[in-house]
Amino acid sequence: MSGRVHGRVDDAVVVGGGAAGLCLAHWLTRTGSGVTLVEAPDGPLRPAERTWCHWEAGTGEFEEAVVASWRCLRVRGPDGCVIESEPAPLRYRMVRSGLFEQLVHSRLTEAPAARVLRATAHEVLDAPYGAEVRCTTADGKPLTLRGRYVFDSRPVRGTPPHRTLLLQHFRGWFVRTAVPRFEPGVADLMDFRVPQPRHGLAFGYVLPLAPDRALVEYTEFSRAPLTTAAYEAALRQYTGGVLGLGRFAVESAEQGVIPMTDARFPRRTGRAVFRIGAAGGATRPATGYTFAAVQRQSRAIATALRDGRPGVPAPHGRRALAMDAVLLRALDTGRVDGPRFFTDLFRHIPMERLLRFLDGGSTPWEEFGIGLRTPMVPMLRTAAEVPFLARRTTGRSEESP
Repeated sequence: MSGRVHGRVDDAVVVGGGAAGLCLAHWLTRTGSGVTLVEAPDGPLRPAERTWCHWEAGTGEFEEAVVASWRCLRVRGPDGCVIESEPAPLRYRMVRSGLFEQLVHSRLTEAPAARVLRATAHEVLDAPYGAEVRCTTADGKPLTLRGRYVFDSRPVRGTPPHRTLLLQHFRGWFVRTAVPRFEPGVADLMDFRVPQPRHGLAFGYVLPLAPDRALVEYTEFSRAPLTTAAYEAALRQYTGGVLGLGRFAVESAEQGVIPMTDARFPRRTGRAVFRIGAAGGATRPATGYTFAAVQRQSRAIATALRDGRPGVPAPHGRRALAMDAVLLRALDTGRVDGPRFFTDLFRHIPMERLLRFLDGGSTPWEEFGIGLRTPMVPMLRTAAEVPFLARRTTGRSEESP
């Protein structure tokens, strides 16, 4: 591609303006690095408004982008049993992508060595000075950006070889009810009072924003997503038959698919080219949560670059990934009943400890105690089987030998 080449060589070029790209650009400027953030122009490549949730103690770095938070969390079992707890000091937080982007952009504007460019990235290549990103600007002109290092957050095509691949897929409605129906201080993480699919599991998810407003989602862990019409039917059943919301208006909707897999996502794709975010394996396989891991990874990358040790650290520890591989396999084979499994975990384990475990912050002793609360025979059988399963590139999970 011929065309304009920016003369400057940045410390880093960050490709993609999602959570991972924005977080990394922010932390790089905090450590004094010169950075260019490349975002897609308005159009089909720019994602729709999204919701990112995570739990965190204290005041986070991006607190200004938090639109709601909850001290109390609730899980409802298939039989209607209620597990409710305040996992102090953790709070569950909701971030909206539009507000988050505005916040980070405002901070980048104040950093003298940072800039944001709207362009479509086509190629990322190693170069004598580091790496370059070949782009097309919004007005159709070719552009080449140069950096000592490039961090690419664009989604990967396909899933790397894996033993198990489930999808966390969902559709959510932002609803406003005719009369107050929600408890603003309590978020429902998992409500299993919904019809369960033949394969996998399903649950409702309710994040109240006011007594008469909430995000209500229908979520499945299974091998294939549904049609929009099927999600809508499930949401009508959940909001009407289970929650009994009565009359309400749907103000907006969001829909997504998150891979839950034991695939190994390469974090380095060139001498000076790295993948970050979900493309670099930041999504926790057993939960689908990504935002907290992206923040940890971004801080670590920025610190390493400042100290002359460029690289992308693993977003999750080996023990966590090994346990996730076993759980995914057990769910995929049907050896454990998903709704009962998660309900029992929240019933028997203090919620603060369980959330730290799900975020990779638990000790080996705590993990051993959590393991004792799982169905021992099917989990041990699965743990013995997983190391001998071949990794494959097809969409289906590996069959039992």
